[in-house]
Amino acid sequence: MQKQMLSGKIHTARLTRCDLEYEGSMEIDIRYLREAGILPYEKILVVNRTNGERLETYAIPGRPGEGAFCLNGPAALKGKKGDVVTIMAFSLCTEEEAARIEPKVIVLDEQNRIVQRKGRVPEADMD
Repeated sequence: MQKQMLSGKIHTARLTRCDLEYEGSMEIDIRYLREAGILPYEKILVVNRTNGERLETYAIPGRPGEGAFCLNGPAALKGKKGDVVTIMAFSLCTEEEAARIEPKVIVLDEQNRIVQRKGRVPEADMD
């Protein structure tokens, strides 16, 4: 049997923009993806704490240092600049792996600065 388990999470990120004219997905600064253990183009669940919307999409890596959290395409209708969102990635695991999994979680402040790290955080290369 396999279990679907939380493997990475970015908590309380503030959207930096929403671009309806883009083809879709969510752009996230690659530094945040690395810190949370979320791979570029991995499927993510985005929960908007400001308006209660939820959506599934995939993570597009943004340029390091730009701090992007941008909803693109139709997803842009699910939020607006400044909304507070949580971004989660899940992995399929065996029952044995599920019992040992520790998701990488980062918590951000009002300026999208990392204020807390939880779970396993490897020594990431922060280009």
